[in-house]
Amino acid sequence: MIKMLHKMGIRSSHMYAAGVASIGASIASWLMSRNMEKAGLDRADRWGIFVGQWAPTFLALGVALRIEETHMEVDEGAVGEEAKVEMFDRASGGVRPRTHAGT
Repeated sequence: MIKMLHKMGIRSSHMYAAGVASIGASIASWLMSRNMEKAGLDRADRWGIFVGQWAPTFLALGVALRIEETHMEVDEGAVGEEAKVEMFDRASGGVRPRTHAGT
């Protein structure tokens, strides 16, 4: 599914933006329900939770797409097991020290 989304042109930044928008929409729907409906605070809470539950999903898809994007960059530039090690070294900001056989 992630590869299909990536091929469709959806990028991690799109999903991160959707996650942040969902958080904002959750707050807005809670405020509007609380101030404009006479149903009470319980209903406003349900509206906020209903809209806000999508934020973690969008953010998780953003992370998965970022991994796919990093994987695609590495596949284009290197070959074999060295490419996989390079991918994780770049993704972690180079924090993980490299180990070389015989050194």
